[in-house]
Amino acid sequence: MKAEKPKSPEKMEPTRSELEILQVLWQYGPNTVRFVNERLNEDKREVQYASTLKLMQIMVDKGLLHRDESQVKHIYGPASEEYKTKSLLLDRFVDSLFNGSVSSLMLHLLDNKKTSQSELDAIRELLDKAKKDKK
Repeated sequence: MKAEKPKSPEKMEPTRSELEILQVLWQYGPNTVRFVNERLNEDKREVQYASTLKLMQIMVDKGLLHRDESQVKHIYGPASEEYKTKSLLLDRFVDSLFNGSVSSLMLHLLDNKKTSQSELDAIRELLDKAKKDKK
């Protein structure tokens, strides 16, 4: 039986737990399992070190993380940039929940959340820029 190649990290959709680990590594940079586990435990729930280690090993196998084994303590880092992963997840979210309609997503967000004036101003700037870029 032939071994499967790991999927490209740009095409791999991380689980919620995997995304939590990626968030730590994107924020703090490549690091050890212990460091990641400690950051995860800053939240209200307890995450066992062995669980974090196992999940990070699975993420390496899936192509979501890379592991530097050149030191005694292995250093893990994300295999894909934060922006690329978030863009992939957002595209899938918009496609599945809003039939690909970005405007439906935006209208839904603005209707359901209290938006500050500064946030509305920033959104207006983005809309103005997008409008100019389309010309």
